This record gives sequence, structure tokens and C-alpha cells, in this order.
Amino acid sequence: MLSPFSIKLATMRNEILFISDLHLTIERPEVTRKFIKLLSGRATEAKALYILGDLFDTWIGDDDFSPPIRKIKKHLKALTSQGTAVFYIHGNRDFLIGERFSRETGITLLDEYSVIDLYNTPTLLTHGDLLCTDDLPYQAFRLKSHTSEWQDNVLSKPLIFRLLYARWYRLRSYFHKRKKSQDIMDVNQQTIEQVMAKYQARRLIHGHTHRPAVHDFQLQGAKTQRFVLAEWKKDSASLLSWSKSGYKVESI
Repeated sequence: MLSPFSIKLATMRNEILFISDLHLTIERPEVTRKFIKLLSGRATEAKALYILGDLFDTWIGDDDFSPPIRKIKKHLKALTSQGTAVFYIHGNRDFLIGERFSRETGITLLDEYSVIDLYNTPTLLTHGDLLCTDDLPYQAFRLKSHTSEWQDNVLSKPLIFRLLYARWYRLRSYFHKRKKSQDIMDVNQQTIEQVMAKYQARRLIHGHTHRPAVHDFQLQGAKTQRFVLAEWKKDSASLLSWSKSGYKVESI
């Protein structure tokens, strides 16, 4: 006979969780605590956890052990070891996360566009920065920074140099964003429709824009939805959970 705990676990194991844009860094300990609480609690009862980019505010290589990286690795490994599958799509801040991080945590790295069957609906997952096609300077930088030559050059530098560069890049990014309009940094609807048609998806889940919402629209005569995940902050954080009965947006 199954124990009440086993019955509860079997029931909850059909849930799939989605989060993005935690931007973990030593300067944001409250967000780190929220994430660890999720990994050691709520996520242990889920079938899978999808992290859609920007888990870390910067990532300069898998050899970096600056706080809170070591602690995060430990808790991710504990979660995957006890049975919850964890999947990761790179963000615009941590696209240098590599195979070493994957091995040490047990997470699975996904392509920048990945389609899953989410309860009989083909669902496209991505971080979201690829959808912001109106931001031409960023797209040019993204194209360059995702080449093996660029990444090999960066990762070949001493760790201290990469740490200093990451701080400079964050400061530079902050001032560049202040000069851009909000519309330019948002997704392009035409791009969304083209990408969803290409991957034959009827649902899209992404982060990046920090504008949490659910958008309903028509694509090729069919009802289509776009879910935008929220950025995690000191005083607010949420996840998107999905089960056979539908979806919920849960505050953490």
C-alpha cells in the first residue's frame, strides 16, 4: 500500500515549472534565498523545472566559483539527483554556461529555441532576446558573441580579467539600456509569429523582457498564447506551473 506521501508525490510529479531572469549575484542575497527555497521545497515535487535564461546576472566561465555559484550548484545537483529533471536555456547574461556546469549540476542544456509537448500542445521555449529584433545593436553583438572564436577568446583570459570585464559590461549595459526606448527592447510581434510558424508551435513561453503577462492572439487561424515570465526581485518572484488541469502563476 502506498503511503500518503507517495500518493502526494505521484500526484504532484505531473507538474512542470517555468522560471527565468533571477539574475543571481552576491549583491542580491534575497533572490538567492528564494531560489534555494524553491529548489529544496516546491521543485522537489515537480516532474521538471525549466529555467529559461539569466539565472545568473553574469557568467564568465564554468571555472568561476564566486558566491553564490557553489551554493547554487549544490542545490541544483540535489534536486536533479532526487528525480526532478532540470532544463536550461541560455540567457543574454549567462550564455557562457557550459558542459562542465551541466555535469556538476545534472541539468540539461537546451537549444536557444526548443519545442516540448506540454500536455498535448507543442510549446516553444526560448529566453526571449532573439525575439527583440528591433534592437539592432544588441542583435549584432549577440551574433558576434555566440561564435566559437569570440567565446574561446574570452574564456582563454585569466579569471581575474574576466571578473573585471563582467563588472564593466554590467555597468556599460545599464547605461546603454537607459538610452533605448522600451519598445525597442520589447519583442517584435512579426518575429514571434514567424518563429512560432517555423516551429509549428501553438504556445510560446519566454522571459527576458521583464514584462510578465499572458498574450492571446491568432496564428494561421488558430488560437495561440504567449507567456512572459517575470523577473525575480527582492520583494517579488513568481513561477509558471503547468499540470493536466492547466496553468497557474504562483508567487514565491
